[in-house]
Amino acid sequence: MIKKHIASSASISILAMTVLLAACGGGGSTPAASGPSPAGGEQQTPPAKKDPITLTIYTEGVNKEEFDDRFLPSLTKKFPHITIEYIKAAAGTTITDLVAQNKIPDIMRIDVPGLKAKYLDLGLAYGLDELVKKNQYNLNRFDEVFIQEMRNAGRTGELYGLPVPPYFPLVLYYNKDLFDRFGVPYPKDGMTWDEVYEVAKKMTRVENGLVYRGFSSSITAMLRDNPWSLPILDPATDSLTDPEKWKTLFTTFKKFYDIPNNAMDPNLANEGNAFGKGTVAMMANQHNIYLIIPENINWDIVSYPMLPGSPNLMGQRGPAYWSITKQSKYKEEAFQVITEMLSDEVQQEDSKKGIPTTLTNKDIQKTLGASHPVYSKKNMNAVFYYPPTAPTPKRKPELTDVPGRNQEAIIREAFNDVVLKNIDMNTALRTADEKLKLEIAKEKAASGGK
Repeated sequence: MIKKHIASSASISILAMTVLLAACGGGGSTPAASGPSPAGGEQQTPPAKKDPITLTIYTEGVNKEEFDDRFLPSLTKKFPHITIEYIKAAAGTTITDLVAQNKIPDIMRIDVPGLKAKYLDLGLAYGLDELVKKNQYNLNRFDEVFIQEMRNAGRTGELYGLPVPPYFPLVLYYNKDLFDRFGVPYPKDGMTWDEVYEVAKKMTRVENGLVYRGFSSSITAMLRDNPWSLPILDPATDSLTDPEKWKTLFTTFKKFYDIPNNAMDPNLANEGNAFGKGTVAMMANQHNIYLIIPENINWDIVSYPMLPGSPNLMGQRGPAYWSITKQSKYKEEAFQVITEMLSDEVQQEDSKKGIPTTLTNKDIQKTLGASHPVYSKKNMNAVFYYPPTAPTPKRKPELTDVPGRNQEAIIREAFNDVVLKNIDMNTALRTADEKLKLEIAKEKAASGGK
């Protein structure tokens, strides 16, 4: 069972104290309302009392306990007239359920793979550019990769959300005890895949009947979050993007699973959890606050390895986004709530808990994991060793798109066919191309042939 790597509720008091400083400026928080400037010693007029309202916030991936810890103290302090009603997706409360019940939330936490099916196609989309301009909100606070990702994802150029931590940068985990046991130097920041491969060969062995694997991975993340920003479905044609580059990725990763005694587990979940068994030396995976590694594993991280000929950029699964629905009656208030949740003060506390910031603020980046009982002892500099790669190009607006999750499943299955079934790489990629075309046909049929 996966649990959260989130700091305890004791951090709420710290968060609340930092919010008291928000009115002094910084962080992109909206300044508190103030009365007219005093003249001739006259007493300043207090701000007008605001009518109470209720804003509904809907998410699929964040439990209420996490939301209350990270965001509620500052929202309660900053907006005492706003009551937050929080809804997490469950049976009967999916976004399609809420739309059918005409209980559309004001704010949604959405991600790029689900943007089309769960936001755009449901007629909920509302562009934020007008509110950004009206409030003179500084988008340059955020890493431009994340802003551009959302503009691309909507395929209209409109900004349908602001990036909320965490995002999920790729790193290389390693088991320090195994390296010590076998007398092999630890991995280091800045390595290439070829260098990591040589280490994996040294670390893969059988002792006393027990198999020690040199390498495991989250293969979906590695394929999808590649340093080329290579999309699966071509942005301009109804076909797989650049099969030759996919062959490079497949070849690079496949050789690890060709090492004797380092076979990939055919079960996706088992492969992803293999590192936690204590018999795997290295794991390529995301820095993910929801990934729990057992306490008995003495692990650390280094930067994600680089491919020959690729840019020295870090592949990453982008963040989720706070978005507003066009049906909301309180769009201005919703925007103020969102910007408060993305303030420097809130993201500083997030960062200390190990949640990578979506901001370019170096001071906040340097505090990553500082107050976390586990991350504070790790090489968290590895997360920011390379800047994030550019957003993956999205389909042209006139072309039929395929949900991201479906695309990921197709390319992962192709890789599995090559590694586990010894299917020729060209054949596997042609099959992936055919499956993408079938998905496009399904999407066209579902939309009346458009």
